[in-house]
Amino acid sequence: MNPTIKAFFHEATSTFTYVVHDGKNSQCAVIDPVLDFDYKSGSTSTESVEAVIRWITEHKLTPQWILETHAHADHISGAKHIQAKLGGKIAIGEHITLVQGVFKKVFNYGDEFVTDGHHFDDLMVAGSQFKIGDLEAKVLHTPGHTPACITYDIAGKLFVGDTLFMPDVGTARCDFPGGDAETLYDSIHTLLNYPDDTELYMCHDYPPKGREIRHMCTVVEQKEHNIHVGKEASKADFVKMRSTRDATLEMPNLILPSIQINIRAGELPDAENNGVSYLKLPLNQFK
Repeated sequence: MNPTIKAFFHEATSTFTYVVHDGKNSQCAVIDPVLDFDYKSGSTSTESVEAVIRWITEHKLTPQWILETHAHADHISGAKHIQAKLGGKIAIGEHITLVQGVFKKVFNYGDEFVTDGHHFDDLMVAGSQFKIGDLEAKVLHTPGHTPACITYDIAGKLFVGDTLFMPDVGTARCDFPGGDAETLYDSIHTLLNYPDDTELYMCHDYPPKGREIRHMCTVVEQKEHNIHVGKEASKADFVKMRSTRDATLEMPNLILPSIQINIRAGELPDAENNGVSYLKLPLNQFK
């Protein structure tokens, strides 16, 4: 069965959110939803995620799943807002517990923050299978960008998270805690071993000047044209390129606020006795 796929682009963070359904039943999956966040004022907004909710409602769909490809460092998840409005189980890869453990130390959380992934409704295991309506879906563990990155194979369409970008953009950085360029190279080739006409759905696009935003390409496009791994680039060359490039990159603008919320499945920190939620900012811990 061929899935019906609707893409939404969040311009502020260059992120794609997808709604996927079988075109027959009411169940759908929402992949990587975004909550608007203004760093300057510390304010959140649901404008973008409400556009997704309106589309789902207008098409008489019901979220069965809200799927995260990983704990994002460049945007805040809108998963909890969708769940509160429309329901659905929030899922992420089982290795989110490793990411929670790393950032529990970074933010000096106490015993109240338990790193067992219980914030999510389902921790997806590599090879596990599930359904979205009548669509068959399975989970691929594709680490390297982070140790918890997964790809969703939904009826043969691959939702790759940050494992790959469009061919003229290349690949994601590997310098986050638990990231590894050799591992990412292997994960990418797990995807490139699919048939050439397999469709890959990106989590982001950062197009060169003059090119329009694109959310999908094929395996053969990646093999032939990806500037980092195309034309049978060797693992050694990829690791050298990635290591050299990553050393020049600044931290993502939203990594400190977004990670604190995203390792909680998009839940804001508990409000304090004045009714206000607070995020922490570790000083002088990162260059």
